Amino acid sequence: MNLDRAVLAFAGLIVLASLSLGYFVSEYWYLLTAFAGLNMLQAAFTGFCPAALIFKAIGVKEGCAFK
Repeated sequence: MNLDRAVLAFAGLIVLASLSLGYFVSEYWYLLTAFAGLNMLQAAFTGFCPAALIFKAIGVKEGCAFK
C-alpha cells in the first residue's frame, strides 16, 4: 500500500467511524466528519496532509499525490 491509498483509507475510516459514533453515541461526533472533510478539501488545494506526514514517518512508501 502506498501513501496515497493509506491516506484515503484512513480518511474513509475516520468518516465511517464518526458517522457511526454520531448515530449511536452523540451527535457531536459528526464534527469529526466535518473536520475530516475540511482536511481533505484543504489537502486537495495545498498538498499538505498531516496524516500523510505521519504515514511517511512510519515508513509507508510514497505515492503520486503526497510526497
